[in-house]
Amino acid sequence: MANVDNLSNEIMRQLRMYEQDVREKVEISKEEVSKELVSQLKQHPSPKLTGDYRKGWKAKRVGNKFIIHNATEYRLTHLLENGHAKVGGGRVEAIPHIRPAEQEAIEEFLQQIERAIEG
Repeated sequence: MANVDNLSNEIMRQLRMYEQDVREKVEISKEEVSKELVSQLKQHPSPKLTGDYRKGWKAKRVGNKFIIHNATEYRLTHLLENGHAKVGGGRVEAIPHIRPAEQEAIEEFLQQIERAIEG
């Protein structure tokens, strides 16, 4: 009977080690993907007039999440991404730059998580 108890204890120990390993890899992946997303938003897709909007992208850790936001021109993100009405009539065309970068980041994060789970 002692061998069965030792076997179950060893299985539980191995599962805890695996869980801890996956948790560490997930935390590393979250940070890497968020930094890459900020870098990507600062590069090509973001509109550039004065450059303040592009420079404003930041990643901030809140609890166990990373929040990506524009610290300098946060009011413009919705207007630029979705377009808006002009004062004299008509509309300003949308410049979709956040959603495509977000989708790429989500796909990359999911791939990294799958690799972490596989071992």
